[in-house]
Amino acid sequence: MLANFDFDVIQRTWVYLFQTGMVFTLKLTGMAMVGGIIVGTLLAMMRLSKFKTISLIAASYVNLIRSIPLVLVIFWFYFLVPYIGAWIIGASEPVRVGAFTSSLITFIMFEAAYYCEIMRAGIQSIPRGQVAAGYALGMNYWQMMGNIILPQAFRNMIPVLLTQTIVLFQDVSLVYVLSITDFVGAASKIAQRDGRLVEMYLFVAVVYFILCFGLSLLVKQLQKKVAIIR
Repeated sequence: MLANFDFDVIQRTWVYLFQTGMVFTLKLTGMAMVGGIIVGTLLAMMRLSKFKTISLIAASYVNLIRSIPLVLVIFWFYFLVPYIGAWIIGASEPVRVGAFTSSLITFIMFEAAYYCEIMRAGIQSIPRGQVAAGYALGMNYWQMMGNIILPQAFRNMIPVLLTQTIVLFQDVSLVYVLSITDFVGAASKIAQRDGRLVEMYLFVAVVYFILCFGLSLLVKQLQKKVAIIR
């Protein structure tokens, strides 16, 4: 097998793969992580709301998204977002939404469901006495959440949030179904062009393994530090 393995195709294309494909993958991962955590935190607060209607809406959304394969969500958003945008602004024709924008919205909304459950657990891990103390100091709900509860919840949940972000980094590879040139998409184009599928996909697998395994080790170290702070 190694006798026919073409290392030269990797040597010739790895710069392109990282400068074009990996940069796009990291960009989409970072933006989706930030957006997903923000939306997920809002969903978590809705799920913990004392108003049953608000809590039910958030819970229904989270359960629905978590029950659907991501690749289907990617297709749905790609084809439906232009029509949803047209309906919101009252346009007669579908709004032109690029593949990147569609993918970003998809990953933010999809990952928000998972970040929501992480943040909900983090909020619930804070002793209720601190909530009472915040109200006793004259804080309103938003002041208490912003100054007391959420900072501690974020600190407690950082290792889990980062673990979910590693999963997000892996999931971003699915955007190749929309012909987007992410890391996997770039490797796929080269593989099809040069007829070197084994070499390119094996290289992609090795890169993902090294990055994800290394990040997982860092998360474990961070988890130990957070445990000590607690």
